[in-house]
Amino acid sequence: MPTPDPQSFIRNFSIIAHIDHGKSTLADRLIQLCGGVELREMKEQMLDNMDIERERGITIKSQTVRLNYKAKDGQTYQLNLMDTPGHVDFAYEVSRSLAACEGSILVVDSSQGVEAQTLANVYQAIDNDHEIVPVLNKVDLPAAEPDRIKKQIEDVIGLDASDAVLISAKTGLGIEDVLEAIVTCLPPPKGDDTKPLKALLVDSWYDPYLGVVILLRIMEGVIRKGQKIRFMATGAACDVDRVGVFTPKKLELKELGPGEIGFITAGIKQIRDTKVGDTITDDAQPTAIALEGFKPSIPVVFCGLFPVDAADFDHLRDSLGKLELNDASFKFEAENSAALGMGFRCGFLGLLHLEIIQERLEREFNLNLITTAPSVIYHIYKTDGGMIQLHNPVDMPDPMKINHIEEPWIKATIMTPDEHLGDILALCNERRGEQIELTYVGARAMLVYRLPLNEVVFDFYDRLKSISRGYASFDYVLDEYREGDLVLMNILVNAEPVDALACIVNRAASEKRGRAFCERLKGLIPKQLFKIAIQAAIGGRIIARETVSAMRKDVTAKCYGGDISRKRKLLDKQKKGKKRMRQFGQVEIPQSAFIAALKMDDK
Repeated sequence: MPTPDPQSFIRNFSIIAHIDHGKSTLADRLIQLCGGVELREMKEQMLDNMDIERERGITIKSQTVRLNYKAKDGQTYQLNLMDTPGHVDFAYEVSRSLAACEGSILVVDSSQGVEAQTLANVYQAIDNDHEIVPVLNKVDLPAAEPDRIKKQIEDVIGLDASDAVLISAKTGLGIEDVLEAIVTCLPPPKGDDTKPLKALLVDSWYDPYLGVVILLRIMEGVIRKGQKIRFMATGAACDVDRVGVFTPKKLELKELGPGEIGFITAGIKQIRDTKVGDTITDDAQPTAIALEGFKPSIPVVFCGLFPVDAADFDHLRDSLGKLELNDASFKFEAENSAALGMGFRCGFLGLLHLEIIQERLEREFNLNLITTAPSVIYHIYKTDGGMIQLHNPVDMPDPMKINHIEEPWIKATIMTPDEHLGDILALCNERRGEQIELTYVGARAMLVYRLPLNEVVFDFYDRLKSISRGYASFDYVLDEYREGDLVLMNILVNAEPVDALACIVNRAASEKRGRAFCERLKGLIPKQLFKIAIQAAIGGRIIARETVSAMRKDVTAKCYGGDISRKRKLLDKQKKGKKRMRQFGQVEIPQSAFIAALKMDDK
């Protein structure tokens, strides 16, 4: 009887789902049941290593873990699990994880049903030719309707859900059935261990003790400790120091074979040598054809990050380099600002992505930062026939030299319970949206809208969640560039323009946006000993103004009764002093005011 191929006992799979449908909790239960860690070491969100992930209850980075499972047929299987994020801003993490696997577990909340990100992630899995196992989570809830949700999966996604596994990741109900479904329904990986090494670089990050750590999936050949490898995209060569897997603790091995997912360290000196999606091969016996890799991610939101203390500029540059290594969808380049000095123009996949990067820089690298207003990429067509891409509103050319401006539009999918539909339609129309489609999936409405990205990046998602009491879900893709009537709006504080708050707005909505900005800033800038004028201006025209009243110091406190003229004299002297201060006074805007002013909440 021939010995079975060791690859036939390997299963590589991702867990995909919408936000809060229970991916990380299911991963915890699988680790627990397979004995990945001892019971005393077990904690919630086992694979979420960052403090921000635990505090916010979201997954930001895809994480991998190897588990050994003894199935009902008596065989022991090697399961390589990848827990992926659910939020639209981290979709690039999901796409990379799916490329390293052959199958996916689709987790759907049995009370909420199919959501926008469920659809987006399923379509990505189908594009990667994945076998998909539907799993209905939270069946222990009183509101759970598994039969209705099974039908919804079949109607909306077109997947056969008759054999969907019913589980409660919180209580542990049905977890063994998930493991059996993984073993029986998902295909094993293919690959020849006699061929030259061909491995996909899935992720990389900086470890203060080990240097650059690389997560890879072996397609063909074997990678061993001490072997000399080469990165095909950059041509860099180095010797492998360590080979291992996460169980979820680091476990060092001698080698990794085809179909296996693990990590290596190789004393890599240059962070730039490790490009996500690159092919790793043997230096002496390279593979002939490199793997296709990943499409580069295209940032949609840009903003400037500047150190509060100019001496931190080099530290900020090193920190951004380490974060870029850890997050391939994040891009940055140096820029200079008249008001803020030297800093970096950074590109993100969305506003949550921006917030997370900023928070990580402050926590992990002890940086104190100023963030400028988020902006999208505009195409500016000049009167001389040239076209420039504008990332920073401050760099906008003279309006006399501009023929027209084009802005990016997105195609958004929104799913919502019927009772919130009216408010959501009003929100989309207020943001210059165009309705493409409105269909019903049971009691839930599915809206497809075209919206200008500029109107979405600020606070659209927050507004959508608040008006739908958290029940609406939102996903989008970039659609096209379209001509718009756009103007540059400057914010002046004490007659000085503030670079960080300049933004490009639609002319029709500029007055409303300017008034809202000035009102918001009025409540955020601390009072000084003189009046502060806050103005919104388009060119030389002031479109909105608010005034922060002066803090009154009681200069007459030392006068006990007596002649009123003495008090008058003191007050007049104070008035003259305040006038002089207003002329020369520099107003310091606190960092919290910048962030709060940008999170506009249109009432």
